[in-house]
Amino acid sequence: MALAGAALAVVTATLPGAAVADSGDRAHHPSDRGLSAVIRYTEHGIPHIVAKDYANLGFGTGWAQAADQICTLADGFLTVNGERSRYFGPDAATDGSLSSAATNLSSDLYFRGVKDAGTVEALLRTPAPAGPSRDLTELMRGWAAGYNAWLRKNRVTDPACANADWVRPVTALDVARRGFAVSVLGGQGRAVDGITAARPPAAQPAAQSGAQTAPQTGAPGQAPDPDRAAEAARELFAAENATMGSNAVAFSGATTANGRGLLLGNPHYPWQGGRRFWQSQQTIPGELNVSGASLLGTTVVNIGFNDKVAWSHTVATGVPLNLHQLTLAPGDPTSYLVDGLPERMTPRQVTVPVKGGAPVTRTQWWTRYGPVVGGLGPQLPLPWTTSTAYALNDPNASNLRGSDTALGFGRARSTRDIAETLRRTQGLPWVNTIAADSAGHSLFTQSQVLPRITDELAARCSTPLGRANYPSSGVAVLDGSRSDCSLGSDPDAVQPGVFGPARMPVLRDTPYVENSNDSAWLTNADRPLTGYERIFGTIATQRSLRTRGGVEDVAAMAVRGDLTVADLQRQQFANRAPAGDLAAADVAQACATALPDDPEACRVIGAWDRTVNTDSRGALLFDRFWRKFTAAVPSAQQWTVPFSPADPVRTPNTLNTTAPGFAKALADAVAELRASGIPLDAPLGAHQFVVRNGDRIPVSGGTESLGIWNKTESVWNAAGGGYTEVAHGTSHVQAVGWDGGRCPVARTLLSYSQSSNPTSPYYSDQTRLYAGERWVTSRFCEKDILRSPALRVVVVRG
Repeated sequence: MALAGAALAVVTATLPGAAVADSGDRAHHPSDRGLSAVIRYTEHGIPHIVAKDYANLGFGTGWAQAADQICTLADGFLTVNGERSRYFGPDAATDGSLSSAATNLSSDLYFRGVKDAGTVEALLRTPAPAGPSRDLTELMRGWAAGYNAWLRKNRVTDPACANADWVRPVTALDVARRGFAVSVLGGQGRAVDGITAARPPAAQPAAQSGAQTAPQTGAPGQAPDPDRAAEAARELFAAENATMGSNAVAFSGATTANGRGLLLGNPHYPWQGGRRFWQSQQTIPGELNVSGASLLGTTVVNIGFNDKVAWSHTVATGVPLNLHQLTLAPGDPTSYLVDGLPERMTPRQVTVPVKGGAPVTRTQWWTRYGPVVGGLGPQLPLPWTTSTAYALNDPNASNLRGSDTALGFGRARSTRDIAETLRRTQGLPWVNTIAADSAGHSLFTQSQVLPRITDELAARCSTPLGRANYPSSGVAVLDGSRSDCSLGSDPDAVQPGVFGPARMPVLRDTPYVENSNDSAWLTNADRPLTGYERIFGTIATQRSLRTRGGVEDVAAMAVRGDLTVADLQRQQFANRAPAGDLAAADVAQACATALPDDPEACRVIGAWDRTVNTDSRGALLFDRFWRKFTAAVPSAQQWTVPFSPADPVRTPNTLNTTAPGFAKALADAVAELRASGIPLDAPLGAHQFVVRNGDRIPVSGGTESLGIWNKTESVWNAAGGGYTEVAHGTSHVQAVGWDGGRCPVARTLLSYSQSSNPTSPYYSDQTRLYAGERWVTSRFCEKDILRSPALRVVVVRG
């Protein structure tokens, strides 16, 4: 221990300075000359990275991420360079981590188009604050150099990409492109198939080029039915259908045992692929000292804490895109009218190399508003006819500031600093922020980069499609033929066409602030937030069961008071099923009528303890019934007592057991389990598990529709024994407080573990902790890092 500490002191004192970033292409192809960092690994392979400045910190971070996640990272860099079809074929599906593209070809056409247009290069040239800061560009330069240095000096052992020719060095520009992809996930990234497949109605594939062309959609068709489109848009943007969500709660000092703040962050993200989190601590002595989780490929801690403040994010209800309905010039479907004058669309011809075949060439069409789009997913087609087309506006396509926001959070000393960082950088594309600090303050803010769609603008400029869509989904469809329907600008916004910070929903210093992916309205049930525009979310509408259960839990905790970090830990694994509390007794009572010849099913549901712990008996049966019931019965018919805005936490209630579909859902759930050989009263963990290196690891938690805080969206495989994998759910959890000392009191968990390499010792170790509801005690202060029995000090150099 003494030797490790002495070595650390010497190396830290002699870290060489960062090379100055070169201009032009050399800055994008970083040299690692002179770069170095010290990485101290503690339990569970968590790296604590120390460096002299941002370029060196990026170097250590890129090295350490590559060591744990080289295959996943390399796969993502193929994506943002538009090369998936070249290596994996055009028809294979992507992992969905960096866009909604259905196939590699669609993904490549989009990202190759971004690359050909120089979109990210232009953003990098934009001066701060509208563009990225010098600190961030140095981090990206160093990250790429560190990744490349690891790749040069180590053998890849992960079987997912060992010896693969697509695992290659990257540039700082690649890192920035990945950041761009994350920024547009909720906008252009949601519409990749619609952007790449849209074509004018008169165009024929043979006219594209002599190269191979891919099938295209968007041929002449009927205008979308407004009511059907509105329902499709509502479903598309509904939180319950998302693969990313989260819970977070911050308690003010008025509720805690010592008058200091507390924060519990519980993001719900995919367990596989490029949207995984990765843990680290980043330190530049005297400048930055922050611990937490980063999305793979990012250079900063996205969710985390330091010695004074902690924060988490939840996916917000704000809609980060809008549509402009174009009136096309007569006889020319690639020109549109604005104030009666024609404007030609800009064609972007994109060619993608394809494995085993000729390159594919496709033309994308761009307007003053953004790309022409043939639909938002298969559920919401937007046909390009001889008279009408639709263009998509995504303000986050001009936003490369998200990592600057995270960097500012890492340097913050209070929730006031968090708010000031958001005001200055305005970089978060699709999340809320919940924060607490050591002085006892709490903060909620929905500070998103959103199109500046005011309710007044929507009322004045919506097309018939927009008038149906905007109230129900928040997706505005504006008349693109009128210049007076432009989005305008707020004086405090760093880029045109977006809301400024003064328009954002904010709540400060209430006993608690909580969000579970509903709108800001019920952040605190005693202080509902109102007065924001519809695009941010709804007001006085029915909340999800997860929001209702979460508000019940945290409001009760706030009333009880004297809270500590241990209370946050108990809340994370309480595993209460709000749907069970509301409906299980009604199901058990009606069961005898629905299943007169099956008393066992009625007994099992009646005896269920209303939790989704691994030893809960009856939880699996109720889960399978509830999924079938909510899928078959419209939400308006599920309860006999309707929603009331005056009582939003407790309504609706009283299950409608006479609803058509109730009896069938129950009978089908019973039959399904029996056909699979699963006892009706089997403990949940026996049939909800993941397999890691041949070992079954039971997993607690449950689905969105049950309202579970500890969300687990599992993959049903009846033949394999039940739920045999987790698609998405609880990921990086942190419970953080302060006790007046120099070190935060923090407990963390990374549910799927630090590495996706099955040969790594950190492939499933935290997954086993998660299964046992055990936590990692964070080692933040130097004395705690150096006392780690697992301490391993690595000096990495270019």
